[in-house]
Amino acid sequence: MTKEEIIRPENKVYSRPELLTDNYTHYCPGCSHGVVHKIIAELIAEMGLTDITIGIAPVGCAVFAYNYIDVDWIEAPHGRAPALATAASRLNPDRMVFTYQGDGDLAAIGTAETIHAANRGENITIVFINNAIYGMTGGQMAPTTLLGMKTATTPYGRRADLNGYPLPISNILATLDGTCYVTRQAVHTAAAVRKAKSAIKKAFENTLAKRGTSVVEIVSTCNSGWKMTPAQSNEWMVEHMFEKYPLGDLKTQKDPSL
Repeated sequence: MTKEEIIRPENKVYSRPELLTDNYTHYCPGCSHGVVHKIIAELIAEMGLTDITIGIAPVGCAVFAYNYIDVDWIEAPHGRAPALATAASRLNPDRMVFTYQGDGDLAAIGTAETIHAANRGENITIVFINNAIYGMTGGQMAPTTLLGMKTATTPYGRRADLNGYPLPISNILATLDGTCYVTRQAVHTAAAVRKAKSAIKKAFENTLAKRGTSVVEIVSTCNSGWKMTPAQSNEWMVEHMFEKYPLGDLKTQKDPSL
């Protein structure tokens, strides 16, 4: 097959999402963030939302998300993304506003902002990356860290009597009247990536339709923080993380127009 034949549209198997920039990523090899970035970039373009999307990225591993996805971004102080998203959505009701947050940001420093924005039913999508550790700041225990899991601040493993229990924040958010869609997905296999993309698309559609707050939790790996290879991290996530954070929809409301 000649080069000209290979590049014909009918022979295309994959192309780089048009909204992903050419900047080199700062994420560690094997990190789940890059896959989720790709999904979001693809969806925004495929749904024709490029000119009306506002992303909110707070402090954490995702702090440089604006370097990688070419849409309008606002940087939020640590934990304050849902509050800033509330302002962006209310002041620009014609925009599709989403936050991109880690577990330390969303479920610890920003717990109040997250819960109250969701309880108000703000028309935003929250993309929540749960890798059970503070990845950017040195591998400390996060609210979602599993019992027995070793981190920089729990070198002998998390203890319930000392550190409390892992916080299933998405389950809590699913109980609130303001949330219309809460789901938990992963991106460790091709099939999981497809499901995660479908989930984020549904969340974006809910935001456009002003149905309330949508939350998409992505159970993820942090091989640097976990001190494992990327392959080992995926295996450990499936064996341990999925038991505490099982995948699937936690809450979904039918389209009232149907």
